[in-house]
Amino acid sequence: MTTEQDWLTVDSLDLEAQGVARNAEGKVVFIEGALPGERVRVQVGRRKNAWEQGTLTEIGRESPLRVTPGCAHFGLHAGACGGCKMQHLEASAQVAIKQRVLEDNLRHLAGDLRPERLLRPIEGPTWGYRYRARLSVRYVAKKGVVLVGFHERKSRYVADMQACPVLPPQVSALLLPLRALIGGMDQRDRLPQIELAIGETDGQRVTALVLRHLEPLTEADQARLRAFAVEHGVQWWLQPKGPDTVHLLDAGGPELAYGLPEFGIVMPFKPTDFTQVNHHINNVLVGRAVRLLDPQPDERVIDWFCGLGNFTLPLATRCREVLGIEGSETLVERSRQNAARNGLSDKASFAARNLFELGPDDVVAYGQATRWLIDPPREGAFALAKALADLHAAPREGWTPPQRIVYVSCNPATLARDAGLLVHQAGYRCVSAGAVNMFPHTAHVESMAVFERA
Repeated sequence: MTTEQDWLTVDSLDLEAQGVARNAEGKVVFIEGALPGERVRVQVGRRKNAWEQGTLTEIGRESPLRVTPGCAHFGLHAGACGGCKMQHLEASAQVAIKQRVLEDNLRHLAGDLRPERLLRPIEGPTWGYRYRARLSVRYVAKKGVVLVGFHERKSRYVADMQACPVLPPQVSALLLPLRALIGGMDQRDRLPQIELAIGETDGQRVTALVLRHLEPLTEADQARLRAFAVEHGVQWWLQPKGPDTVHLLDAGGPELAYGLPEFGIVMPFKPTDFTQVNHHINNVLVGRAVRLLDPQPDERVIDWFCGLGNFTLPLATRCREVLGIEGSETLVERSRQNAARNGLSDKASFAARNLFELGPDDVVAYGQATRWLIDPPREGAFALAKALADLHAAPREGWTPPQRIVYVSCNPATLARDAGLLVHQAGYRCVSAGAVNMFPHTAHVESMAVFERA
């Protein structure tokens, strides 16, 4: 049963971009759609002992930072797209709030850790930035229509989207033609997903679409895909099963890659590889990370969680030697190929290792490096930070820890957890930290922190 609260004053936003207030009893209330400083009424839908959650029903005092959303599919109404959560908040205020989220996590989860210097947030275009996306496909037999897009807010249903302004305009314009294409295919009810990946190298843009199909495609369906590719200038890839089964519909065509022009590097990739969704931000992020790490020509560097070599190869242009370590043999081989493609095989080497099960002996076995770059997934790099803490408590003869670490994070909570270990148990100072607005209009917070030996 839901009830309507009295007027509440919103104090802040949480990690899900919900307004946070307290009711007359002092209980925390999370409010979808509310912004800090606003006075609002709320329809409460969930009650727990320590908190309540509801949706905004009326605004008595509006925040000066509230703006009209740039997408017609954004909102709290039934059927609204759940892809973005912050379009009602002015773009620069979104960045400021993400910076505050980072600071709050470091303070509360890392033992009152406060960086010695706050880095200027990394930000860029707020629309048309998303060069990767996973679009759900649903054939609604009762209505005889196909939906292509993101899921509705808090729902397994696909939103009825006709455009998406966070996608590049030419990709947003494909949503309705894709609906028509799928609707005319023999296997329209066995095609659950289209994954988008855009490459952009030397001014040439390649738009790849990966079609997940649960049954073999008929010759007629393949012909329809080919005709669509010619008409709209896209490249079709097919995925009959897992990611390893992805292949081009037809061999040939331009290479899918992205560039890091500051370092003269081109990075080929497959459309299902992990690459950053925002190429502009990635260029700035890589450049800043390398400058903050500041590798010298005679130094050895280790890049933990190296992926395809997004940081490894730029680092190899600045130092004597860099070792990239990743958990997948397949990724390691792809990294080697990318190093060879860019003429860096003599400076960049790679190793495969489960980085969530590292101990002090494993870290020592990889040899000394003056500087480390760490770029883990959302789970963070706890094992690595714990190994450094253990080595600080029990040093190994002939091995010294890195003097500087740059930690790039996609989860401020796990960054804070690991930072607490590095600062309080491993002998490091947090000399700087800052937010990275990789996903404008979403509540997703990426960040970067720099640690130096105390």
